Amino acid sequence: MSADGNASAATPTGAGRRPAWPARSPGTPLLGTLAALVIGLDQASKALVRRRLPLHDSVEIVPGLLDFTHVRNTGAAFGFLNAVDIPMKPVLMTAIALAALVAIALFALRTGADEPLARIGLALVCGGATGNLIDRVTAGYVVDFVDVHWMGWHFWTFNVADSAITVGACLLILEMAVLNRHVSTTA
Repeated sequence: MSADGNASAATPTGAGRRPAWPARSPGTPLLGTLAALVIGLDQASKALVRRRLPLHDSVEIVPGLLDFTHVRNTGAAFGFLNAVDIPMKPVLMTAIALAALVAIALFALRTGADEPLARIGLALVCGGATGNLIDRVTAGYVVDFVDVHWMGWHFWTFNVADSAITVGACLLILEMAVLNRHVSTTA
């Protein structure tokens, strides 16, 4: 209690310390809409590929650079662990994806309005992770189809969700590492 009889905090909050759960900013619904848009575009594009492009077939989009090739990814991002055969692999990959999505969502909830690129990046990552998680839960694999290649070299085949995750991660890196908005300094 202070001298005037009012309760006071036992410990000071400290300069620059952020609350554990920041107040919801006015832009939060827009970020939810962005995540939902990513999920919708991802699922619609995958449904179109499943209906129109037989498994392992390709359609040339940009000669010598871009094809749409229908493949199934039973592994992690960019086909990591795709060729590995382990017991209960679909369940394991789904559990890992779900745990990662929960962790990312919790981090997103703690991101303040003063970090706009991080918030947009996290919305993209959450939307992409959810899109791929839907595939894992419903089919046991993720549909990939964007096949970028150059002079015989092929990048990993990916999808809309993977693109959103990659762009989102780049925005997070830009916010944290390049803009340095929350880097503490000492005098």
